Amino acid sequence: MGFFRRIFGRKPKNTKYEMGLHKTRQALDNLSDILQSKEKIDQELFDAIEDIFIQADVGVDTVLYFVEELKKEINVKKITDPTELSEIIVDKLFEIYLKDEVIITDLNYRKDETNVYLFVGVNGVGKTTSIGKIADQARREGHKVLVIAGDTFRAGAIEQLKIWAERAKVEFFAKEQFSDPSSVIYDGLEKAKKEKFDVVLVDTAGRLQTKTNLMNELSKMHRVIERSIGNEVSETLLVIDATTGQNGIRQAEVFKEATNVTGIILTKLDGTAKGGIVLAIRHLYNLPIKYVGFGEKIDDLVPFDIEDYIYGLFQDFFKE
Repeated sequence: MGFFRRIFGRKPKNTKYEMGLHKTRQALDNLSDILQSKEKIDQELFDAIEDIFIQADVGVDTVLYFVEELKKEINVKKITDPTELSEIIVDKLFEIYLKDEVIITDLNYRKDETNVYLFVGVNGVGKTTSIGKIADQARREGHKVLVIAGDTFRAGAIEQLKIWAERAKVEFFAKEQFSDPSSVIYDGLEKAKKEKFDVVLVDTAGRLQTKTNLMNELSKMHRVIERSIGNEVSETLLVIDATTGQNGIRQAEVFKEATNVTGIILTKLDGTAKGGIVLAIRHLYNLPIKYVGFGEKIDDLVPFDIEDYIYGLFQDFFKE
């Protein structure tokens, strides 16, 4: 059974996707009209499909790959009616994201150990708020949570993170501004081990001058963490602002080269028509989306669900 038919007619599990993706959905509105108005499947139709998905920031490389896969499926199934393409389009988008793999969206967690989650990304993408929101979720799940302020360079970063830690009702560790970030992390982890915290969320600097500088700093942090807890970082999460579109995709490339990014947190998805970035990041860099953000409230960061995401983009296709 195809993905289209599997979710056809069902209610989404989380309505935040339906509301949060409305701007991207508007960018894709023409797709249904085009499929209904065209009398045949030809290159003009494929060009129109390409334009629509590029405008949604799926990314040129991903769109070209998607259209080629679409053409193959059309040839195999000998489809001639454009109105029959809705189902195939949705199925192919699922396939681009899933890649025949089982995608684990839950954060990697080792029971009875100190689990350290490193948050990376450029300034202004929502790192601080994402840490606060995940801290709140982890506390509600019964974990003992510590937030460490490893971004010691940006003015106000420590105070902002402290406010979010207080809002999430979790403990907070910091040292004075301009302290060496790795020393802050080391001392914070000593506290975590001594007081038996099982979830430690670490902020990192969002502006380092060169990729080499970024790689060196992140490598140092990883070494400090591994020496301290005797284990690897549980996750390195790259936070990307969805409204930056192609620039966000470039950030994924740089950080993936600089460190072992294990997942993406995509913020501000409700404020953009560029929600297709989800598919581009997955296709180009093989990185799973772990969380998506739909607002500023503490419960507006939700685990990524590919079915709710596709439904949120194409819910008009699912109307009977």
